[in-house]
Amino acid sequence: MIVDGLRMSVTAAPDPQARAALVAGLVEFHEHLLGPAESCPLAVLLHDARDALRGGLWGRSGHGWLFIELLFVPEALRGRGLGGELLAAAEVEAVARGCGGVWLDTMNPAALPFYLRHGYESFGELADYPAGNRRVFLRRRLG
Repeated sequence: MIVDGLRMSVTAAPDPQARAALVAGLVEFHEHLLGPAESCPLAVLLHDARDALRGGLWGRSGHGWLFIELLFVPEALRGRGLGGELLAAAEVEAVARGCGGVWLDTMNPAALPFYLRHGYESFGELADYPAGNRRVFLRRRLG
């Protein structure tokens, strides 16, 4: 039931400004509840000799934690320790920013042992996401 003259719409092509408005509302609410997140982006990027981007890590820090959104090393460069170096560089920066931990999630069954080898522990999972697989949430305390 929709009240007070409000209407609901469902779309597969939402206006990006709608998302921005929702994010702004949530940020305002959470800042009132939890204080400012002081969210700050972080990128640790791998470039080749021609300065072309070859891989890297993307995340953001806030509320004393670093969240790693993306970590990508091209298949041809895997097995050389680059993923671990990306994590280590991000963790050093996280400590410098006052973060006490790092968290991330993965749906890649091959990535899970990689994160576990680097000191991350699972703190939850979403089964059948995608079907027949799982999304695992991991964290690592720093300091």
